[in-house]
Amino acid sequence: MERFRWLAVLLGVIWIVEVVNLITSYALNGILGLRPRSIGGLDGILFMPILHGSLGHAAANTVPLAILGGLLAVSAPKVVLTASIVIVGLGGLGVWLFGNAAIHVGASGLIFGWFGLLLARGLVEKRPIPLMITVAVALVYGAMIWGILPGQPGVSWESHLFGAFAGILAAFWLRAEDQAG
Repeated sequence: MERFRWLAVLLGVIWIVEVVNLITSYALNGILGLRPRSIGGLDGILFMPILHGSLGHAAANTVPLAILGGLLAVSAPKVVLTASIVIVGLGGLGVWLFGNAAIHVGASGLIFGWFGLLLARGLVEKRPIPLMITVAVALVYGAMIWGILPGQPGVSWESHLFGAFAGILAAFWLRAEDQAG
């Protein structure tokens, strides 16, 4: 159960922040959300994954976070923290540089980053377990790929796109570390 502690903490923080945000009429989103190309919005790179726009938004992100995070906890425990930092940092920077002028909140960039990481790991490493996970993730979550395209109002497709891209990069950058030891 030690492998999953970080995931439980992350989900707990998301829900504690959601309750505070709900009580404050989502004031935290305006204060800590990612605002593209705004110096004051840079801190949103760090805070965006724990902020959500509604209870439904937080709930919708909880299940894929738990499933994809659980797969990473089991299959890539040596790199999951570093990969997550890469995903949040690079994905958030991409949104900050190129995102639309809205305030961006939500863990979907991290979800898409983990999705990209899990898909790419099997192809990059060519080992049996990561390959099986790649196939399973592609079968179960493959339709997520459409989320990187613009078109759904109120959804930060930019977070999805840059998160997925950062996850794929993390798979390449961290492969040697993952196989060591």
